Formats: sequence, C-alpha cells, structure tokens
Amino acid sequence: MHIVLVEPEIPPNTGNIARTCAATGTNLHLVGPLGFSIDDRYLKRAGLDYWHLVSVRYHDSFAAFRDEYPEASFYLLTTKASRSYAEVCYRPDDFLVFGRETRGLPSELLAAYSLRCVRIPMLDEARSLNLSNAVAIVLYEALRQQGFPGLT
Repeated sequence: MHIVLVEPEIPPNTGNIARTCAATGTNLHLVGPLGFSIDDRYLKRAGLDYWHLVSVRYHDSFAAFRDEYPEASFYLLTTKASRSYAEVCYRPDDFLVFGRETRGLPSELLAAYSLRCVRIPMLDEARSLNLSNAVAIVLYEALRQQGFPGLT
C-alpha cells in the first residue's frame, strides 16, 4: 500500500502518519510543496524511533508524482465524495491520496479523478477528521481486506 500526502502542513500529523506507515510496512509519499521542513523537530518527535522503518519518497508536485506512477490505482479521500471508503476493494499496490489539513485536495485534482474519490462517513456538522486519524482508518480497512499481509 501507498499513502500519499499532498502538500501536508502540520508536522505532527505527518510524523504520526509516518509512524503508522512504519508499523504497517506502507510506503509514504510526500508531495510538495510541504508546509514544513523535513528536519522539523515536531515531525521527528511524532515519528520517534520509527523513521528507519518507513520508506519515504518526496515529489515536487502531484504531476511529477503521477508521472512517476502512470499505471497506479489511486483513491482520493475527500469530504466531497458520495462513495464511502468501505465500498472499495483495495489491492496491495493501491495509492491512498490525502490533501492538506486546512483545504483538502485541490478541486481540479478531485475533478480529474472524480470516479476515484471516496469519503469517511461522518455527521454533516463535522467538517473533517484529523488527517492522521483519517489515514489510519482507511489504511487499516485496506489492509484488513487483504488479510493484514506481513502483520502479526
């Protein structure tokens, strides 16, 4: 599995997500521009001693990222989708794409992949979930469907 963070802004969220990726053997892709330095102490502290367990790839833009994986299967997470993340049958090499904490994914990206957009169900009054929580929810569902490969 692959987690893709498009222009993440909050270092502790990215650190927590990196820790989740490390614990599950999931690849992490950070698509810039990032809202922080990768040397940020909050980023490092959130990941604690897990950084050596996670494969992190950096990409300058979503276009550059997409060019590197032209055959990849993407699922974009957004509160604007009508289909639930639980309605998808995930495969081991799928990419779960999440936007920045304050604005989510750009509307042009959502339009380009409208058939691949999914959401986490929640109350209408709730704006969104914390990014690291959202990643964990969807990633663990995808891994559950695959029988938690390599995990004990």
